[in-house]
Amino acid sequence: MTPPPRPRPGIGHVSLVGAGPGDPGLLTLRGAEALARAEVVVFDHLANERLLDLAPAGALRVRAGKSVGHCTLSQDQINATLVDHAEAGKRVVRLKGGDPLVFGRGSEEGAYLRERGIPFEIVPGVTSGIGATAYAGIPLTSRGVASAVAFVTGHQAPKSSQAVNAASRLDWSALAKFPGTLVFYMGVTHLADITGALVREGKPAGTPAAIVESGTTPAQRVVAGTLGTIAETAKDRGVRPPALLVVGEVVAQREALAWFESRPLFGRRIVVTRPREEAERSSAALEALGAEVLIAPTVEILPPEDHGPLDDELDRIGEYDWLVFTSANGVRGFFDRLWDRGGDLRALGGVRLAAIGPSTAEALARYRLRADLIPPSFHSESLAESLAAVAAGSRILMARADRGRTVLQDVLGKSAEVRQVAVYRNADVEGLPPALRSRIEEGGVDWITLSSPAIVARLHALLSPEGRRRVGVEIKLATISPITTAAATAVGWDVAVEAPVATWDGLVEALVAHVATSRDGS
Repeated sequence: MTPPPRPRPGIGHVSLVGAGPGDPGLLTLRGAEALARAEVVVFDHLANERLLDLAPAGALRVRAGKSVGHCTLSQDQINATLVDHAEAGKRVVRLKGGDPLVFGRGSEEGAYLRERGIPFEIVPGVTSGIGATAYAGIPLTSRGVASAVAFVTGHQAPKSSQAVNAASRLDWSALAKFPGTLVFYMGVTHLADITGALVREGKPAGTPAAIVESGTTPAQRVVAGTLGTIAETAKDRGVRPPALLVVGEVVAQREALAWFESRPLFGRRIVVTRPREEAERSSAALEALGAEVLIAPTVEILPPEDHGPLDDELDRIGEYDWLVFTSANGVRGFFDRLWDRGGDLRALGGVRLAAIGPSTAEALARYRLRADLIPPSFHSESLAESLAAVAAGSRILMARADRGRTVLQDVLGKSAEVRQVAVYRNADVEGLPPALRSRIEEGGVDWITLSSPAIVARLHALLSPEGRRRVGVEIKLATISPITTAAATAVGWDVAVEAPVATWDGLVEALVAHVATSRDGS
């Protein structure tokens, strides 16, 4: 083997990362680690763009395209882009749908990098032939049914009934006689030619077959039939790429193994409007239930512009009787600043802790702290009432955002000495992602979740008149609390679902119950 050129000083590094077939949860841990270090991400059409959020906010994101019939960048341009950024000393991730080395041209890109002395690694991904079939409930092998599987490119159609097609380099006669499961990638455009060639070469027309469209995503659709009928059925059903053709007796087992489409929120398109740090965690619960999640933060969580007031309170935190947190963001902002200034939990001494609800209490628990008080209802009024009963005459510090409701101050200030300090600030985003805004305006989403009055107000301001008209009518709203519902009602939006308990889990449970009731026609 010819040794690669010796890397030059100051050269960067390229990671060829398989993004998996669509579900962002199928990215490998190694792939996530590479993205977390990336300074440049060059991504394909089939790589779920949610994965781009794993890269640092300042990383350059380059769309390579590579969708069917269209490339934003040609392969030569992609190769040159990888080299240019690596030669500039950057850590580059080439994010490719599926697996880089399974019909992914990763070998070409790796060879190009090696020839130019660019260090690289290959991070495998879940190829769609494995991921999409598993999500469709189709086992590729099964004892007594199929003991082998062949992955085949369907990109080039067979041009004749000859046993070996020189153009595609596929032996159709051998494929027709293959004693196992056939999985064709990129075969939708030439579906009739592929199935016809297999039948002509002796594959029984009655062999079970299925098309898996948009596998592992909430848009997944499985169209089943036989080798003789699947092309016409797929045409009638309007099947579009990306899709796989699966041929073999294992397809008959789908009815017993189908699981993905039965999830309670399968196919629902849900917009999460929480700040990005919260939205990432919140989205996981919805995705696990089958929803397509679209993240559209309306506010950002940022450090205070001036840490002086917070630093002053940290210096005398031991003088307080109670430290009150009204959000998980407040917990993180307070203790991160305490740590950055060289302090630790010993600074709290005997200060008692109050949390507005379970999420805030969980945030405290991550710092090995237990909340001394959590109100029975998770909103400011209940927290104020609970504290008033036990903290009269006490010195209370509220760690909160730079803006928000003043209920706690107003109520507790009557019987206790109350100070409040901003440990983080909410900043309105300048706009929604253009693609998402278009989907809302065109009615291309099913639900929008709202978790605070501030989010309601900002979303309303960011939408066009057409978008506002659809919200609450064609696009249903789910809110986290009566206060948020009131804010939505005030701007003219009807709310379909309100969480019975003011937590994100409560909102999700209420949403699932509503969808189930609607599905049952009750």
